[in-house]
Amino acid sequence: MDNNLMFNDGVSVSGEICGYAYVDLGLKSGLKWATCNVGASKPTEFGDYFAWGETCPKNDYSWKSYKWCLGDHKTQTKYCTLRKYGDVDNKAVLDEEDDVATVKWGKEWRMPSIAELTELYKNCIWEFVQDFNGSGVAGLFGTSKKNERTIFFPAAGYRCLTHFGKVGEYSYIWSSSLDKKYPDGGYSLGFWELGGNLKGDYRLYGQSVRAVVRSNMNF
Repeated sequence: MDNNLMFNDGVSVSGEICGYAYVDLGLKSGLKWATCNVGASKPTEFGDYFAWGETCPKNDYSWKSYKWCLGDHKTQTKYCTLRKYGDVDNKAVLDEEDDVATVKWGKEWRMPSIAELTELYKNCIWEFVQDFNGSGVAGLFGTSKKNERTIFFPAAGYRCLTHFGKVGEYSYIWSSSLDKKYPDGGYSLGFWELGGNLKGDYRLYGQSVRAVVRSNMNF
């Protein structure tokens, strides 16, 4: 199988695990990235939106509906490093049962850490496109600086309360990492036309998840 000749809706594909395609971007970590979001069947589909640490999409993304608090941002019941935000357990990385990539796609997959999202962001050349590969979908098209293979993140925006925000303008990707300084937030990568950044966002927000292959997998 010649990996250089495999494509899925205009992005590179290096292989497949449990029915889900991944791309090897030649990163130093060796990490392999899924070619589409969790809940999507192809790169241009938005997929589902998840609050940080939750494993099911829903209609209302608020503190009242958030699984790991008691109704507001200072009553976190799991993943908390500061007493003023809730019950301290010092958990800073999602457990497997709260990692939606693992729950939905199987033990071979997981959510990326903030360090892994940083590696991805720094090692690709990014271009915001309004109509990716003739699909009519806007998003961020990345080309690896290491091996020129490609990846695409649709601009799915985010969910808050019952509303959608920044659809067609931004792509937000959750990490598995808690913001330990402000533990009512988890770290995510935000992309838009003029760039991107990695920061903590309130855990209640519904954002996209892009899975990675667990590092102990053999190829």
